[in-house]
Amino acid sequence: MPDQNARPGGTLFGAVFDRGGVATGDMAWLQALLDAEAGLARALERAGLAPAGAGEAVTRAAVAADFSAAEVAEVASASGLTGNPVPGLARVLARRVAGAAAAAVHQGATSQDIMDTAAMLLARRAIDVTRRDLLAASAAAARLASAHRDTLMIGRTLLQQAVPVTFGLVAAGWLAGLDAAVTGLDDVRASRLAVQFGGAAGTLASLGGGAGAGGREIPRVPALLAEELGLMAAPLPWHTERLRVIDVAVAMARVSAALGKIARDVTLLAQTEVGEVREGGGEAGGASGGPRRGGSSAMPNKSNPVASVAILGCTRQVPGLLATLVASAEQEHQRAAGAWHAEWQPFSDILRLAGSAASWGADLLGGLTVDSARMAANLTASGGLPLAEQVSVLLAGPLGRPRAHDLVASAAARAVSSGLPLRDVLLAVPEVEQAGVTADQLDAALDPAGYLGASAQFTDAALRAHEQGAFHG
Repeated sequence: MPDQNARPGGTLFGAVFDRGGVATGDMAWLQALLDAEAGLARALERAGLAPAGAGEAVTRAAVAADFSAAEVAEVASASGLTGNPVPGLARVLARRVAGAAAAAVHQGATSQDIMDTAAMLLARRAIDVTRRDLLAASAAAARLASAHRDTLMIGRTLLQQAVPVTFGLVAAGWLAGLDAAVTGLDDVRASRLAVQFGGAAGTLASLGGGAGAGGREIPRVPALLAEELGLMAAPLPWHTERLRVIDVAVAMARVSAALGKIARDVTLLAQTEVGEVREGGGEAGGASGGPRRGGSSAMPNKSNPVASVAILGCTRQVPGLLATLVASAEQEHQRAAGAWHAEWQPFSDILRLAGSAASWGADLLGGLTVDSARMAANLTASGGLPLAEQVSVLLAGPLGRPRAHDLVASAAARAVSSGLPLRDVLLAVPEVEQAGVTADQLDAALDPAGYLGASAQFTDAALRAHEQGAFHG
């Protein structure tokens, strides 16, 4: 079956990297630019700087879907002459507005005002869509953590078996990361998305912001523009102070990091030799046996973890994009010579890729199948070796910690080389019997259910934090 989240008529790689509802393509940018221009016209009218009805007239004309192919092409072509698409857009938009209202198009603004404000609008829309998918993913992670609170599995450090954990604790860790990513998005949306409006060099001199009897007059237009667009009003223009752009990108990078961690865990746990989880969506493609998720072009038997792989394909690109945005924050004087231009594509891409990863993440966690029997089998396959630490604690009383550690390490090595269970090797060591340790005590120390520490409490704490937080839509 075709992927229901893939966009019709999308690009060749769009079903992987452009999944879900985040839109940052040409038409999304065009509409955001038009929204900024329309909001400015409405703000100018409210400030008495544009004719009555100008705001409504410009807003009616500022609909990207109504632009002809020739008009879109004109805007695109003009960007090669002016270094950005706004001058061409302003000309085309002004032609679409009748009468005196056309004078309100782009009045008092510089190109960067419109581009940066549009970027903030684009970011807000991307955050809202990404947040929705993250909430679906976190709800699924919470269900997994609750259902598998006591499901034993082996923990792994440095990719080697370590000590027992529960799958509930693993899922709780995923949940905590997702919830933190949602909080980061909320913080940025509430406090960092601001309009840009400063005119040619950040003074708004063209709108007459001179000194008044009570001191320097603060123009009303930026605040009115913020109200019209539902963004913050910044204390002053931020043309070459780019931390807002970086903050948005960091919030999206945090989303990517949380999802990448989950996807990497799933790819490892889904390996054939491990087999502790598997992705959903791998059914045969209908009666005709058509394409199915996870299929291979060469190996009919394969069921690949496509959602996890797609998430990682998205998230691996994000750090480089973030680095470009941070590097581009070094900008000259009142307008950057190239660094501002270098932001546009990586900013768009980081929104798109994080949003795509979030959509995949909701799908992945919502359909994840847990094989608790395989987890139990893998836990016992090593013959008690993961409980060596607990045995060392048991023997430390009579033997002392250093001697107990060395004795158990030697026994573990013999168990590995001989293929015998650690229990049998330890019971054959004279010092164990001399220490007064009984077989029952040894069996208790080698019981994985008795060596989970605070796993259940940590899982419960993550679930409580999730329930108490604003993570429910």
